[in-house]
Amino acid sequence: MTPTELKSEHQVAERPEFGILFGRLRDRISTLRTLYDAGPLEIDFRAIGDRAAAVRLVRCEMQRTDVDRLSSRTGQRHPLGGFVGEAEYEGELGEFVPYLRLGKSVGVGRQTVWGEGRNHHGACIIKELPSYISH
Repeated sequence: MTPTELKSEHQVAERPEFGILFGRLRDRISTLRTLYDAGPLEIDFRAIGDRAAAVRLVRCEMQRTDVDRLSSRTGQRHPLGGFVGEAEYEGELGEFVPYLRLGKSVGVGRQTVWGEGRNHHGACIIKELPSYISH
C-alpha cells in the first residue's frame, strides 16, 4: 500500500476505521462518476455510510510514514505521508466488496492524484464472506 491519509470531520484519522475508509472511497468513486461518467452514485449515501460504520476494525498494523514530493515548477516540497500496513475488518461486508475492488484502481484518501492511497494487495482482509462473493 502506498501511504494513505484519511480525514474525518476535518482531521486526519488516527486509524482506518471502516466507516471512514468506505466514506472516502464512496465519495471518490461518486466524484469520478460525476466528472467522467453518468453522474454521481445512485445510492443512499447516509444509509450505506451507517452500514459501513457498523463494520469493525479488528486488527490494525499500521505505521505512519512521511514522504515528500518536490515540485518541479516551484521547487517546494509537499508532504505526501500517511499510514502504511494492514487492517482487518469483520462484519457485514458483502455490499462493500465491489467498492473495495474498485478502490484498488482509483485509490482513496488525500493526494490520490500523486499516487497515494493505492493498495496493491487488496483493500482489506475480509473474513467470513458469504459463499456467493468470491475473493
